[in-house]
Amino acid sequence: MAGLLRGAFMGAQYAGVVPVPVAMPVGFGAMAGYIGNLRSQFAASGASAIVAPDGLAAIAERAARDSGARLAGSMEFFASLPESADDQRPLSDGRRCYIQFSSGSTRMPMGVDIRQDRLMANIDGALASQQVGPDDSAVSWLPLYHDMGLIGFMLAPLCAQRSVDLMAPGDFARRPLQWLSLISRRHATVTYSPSFGYELVARRAAAGLPADIDLSCLQIAGIGADMIQAAALERFAACFAPAGFDRRAFLASYGMAELCVGLSFGRRLGGVQFDGESKRRFAVCGGVLPGHRVQIRDGVIDGERHIGRLYVQGPSVMPGYFGRLEASATVLVDGWLDTGDLGYWCDGELVITGRAKDLIIINGRNIWPQDIEWAVEALPHLRRGDAVAVEKEEGGEVVLLVQCHAEGEAERAELTGGIREVVNQAAGIDCRIVLMSRRHRLPLTSSGKLSRTRARENFVAGAYAAAA
Repeated sequence: MAGLLRGAFMGAQYAGVVPVPVAMPVGFGAMAGYIGNLRSQFAASGASAIVAPDGLAAIAERAARDSGARLAGSMEFFASLPESADDQRPLSDGRRCYIQFSSGSTRMPMGVDIRQDRLMANIDGALASQQVGPDDSAVSWLPLYHDMGLIGFMLAPLCAQRSVDLMAPGDFARRPLQWLSLISRRHATVTYSPSFGYELVARRAAAGLPADIDLSCLQIAGIGADMIQAAALERFAACFAPAGFDRRAFLASYGMAELCVGLSFGRRLGGVQFDGESKRRFAVCGGVLPGHRVQIRDGVIDGERHIGRLYVQGPSVMPGYFGRLEASATVLVDGWLDTGDLGYWCDGELVITGRAKDLIIINGRNIWPQDIEWAVEALPHLRRGDAVAVEKEEGGEVVLLVQCHAEGEAERAELTGGIREVVNQAAGIDCRIVLMSRRHRLPLTSSGKLSRTRARENFVAGAYAAAA
């Protein structure tokens, strides 16, 4: 699968056409919605041809109908076509090199317009900040249709001429310890994962640490893609310390597709520092890449430990969303990108506190949805990703949607009581609790993260009425 994507991506660039990586299906039972999302992305990008793995070729052909694409099929189908007599014209500096759909852009797809010079500015800055050298090699399970997987573990290693071993995301989900086994066998120095990846392997290793895993080689265990959870990193570090893991290898970072991925990185072998009180600590995500400027705006601009909205200016900021002038004008003003994220400065380094649209404000008090979700997920019989907290409307009722594995009314009532008590302790509020059955699944983005925006939309539309 990875070889297919690499070949199609590079082949498109060499031919002077623009590749558009799109997501694989997340989970099962929602194929109609997935096909609808594909149709929207095909149409939004103006795709003329669709290349898909053998197992998804028929689905791609269905999605390509009415999208304007002239051809759709497997790699074998495209290989069987007559060779073009035209000269190949590789994309040059400053040209559009691909379109990246962000993980949440499904209903109203907005593809980030990635340009060669901006991509290279980001890759150069990231490699320098992480001090990637000739002795480094990497292992990754991150999907190559996602920005961190594509840039961090395909394009950046290619530019740095470093080797990288790729593991299919599905294989990681089924056998997560194979990720660490591959790192050990290859003596890799660099890997990356959201917090849930570290938590998952620690949970799987709780019954016993595999004897053949040696993680003393790891110098960068990067964390990104979502809010960084201190407890998850602590569990991983404690679990794999006997296997040689050095907690100083943890490296926090912050970025987004609109910035060609990375904006700030922690220090190599500096570990992750957390700022704030013990009840609410935020990860310090390092210094900003050279040539980039960040402003934190909320009345006072750039005040130390003053939370505001992050605006970015610099050589890797996107020129806009492909084909969406109004949306581009909304987030790009006078050369500054409105990231939509909240954060603050801590001794010259960035701290990210969450998405502005996810922040819950009750009686003038800021409440971070992660505080509620993480506290609830620590209850027995619940797992990471089983809870999502949203406001029904701005300044309105707080709703907590919980994926329920409990059977029977008594067990569900006990779980509800436990949730109510934990939420009151964590945030000091009451909320409506909706226990979701297996029939109702919490919505995910293409990268497998919970989507609070879609969860709120679904709730307001009555999609979870039966569960409530």
